[in-house]
Amino acid sequence: MMLSEDKISHLSHVLLKGLMDQDLIDLVDDASDVRREMKRTIVAELKIGEEIDQIVRKKLQTYSKKLIEGSPEWEVMYKKLSREEEVKKGRASG
Repeated sequence: MMLSEDKISHLSHVLLKGLMDQDLIDLVDDASDVRREMKRTIVAELKIGEEIDQIVRKKLQTYSKKLIEGSPEWEVMYKKLSREEEVKKGRASG
């Protein structure tokens, strides 16, 4: 599910404020530049997540035994296939 521009902007503000409040980062660039990069990264990660979801759903549809979405078996297979795709895309370690 894609987040709205406003929600992504809010999230970047909250993240940056939290990092700065806890002295986890020292800004060498302008805060607006950092937030812009955070937003770009959030959008890119959401797109990858959507791609993985589409790939996994297509794979699940090809099974000879039709799985009912939301069933325990479907959930287990969805998580397994999602994990495999995340490893392929470098989002998780294998």
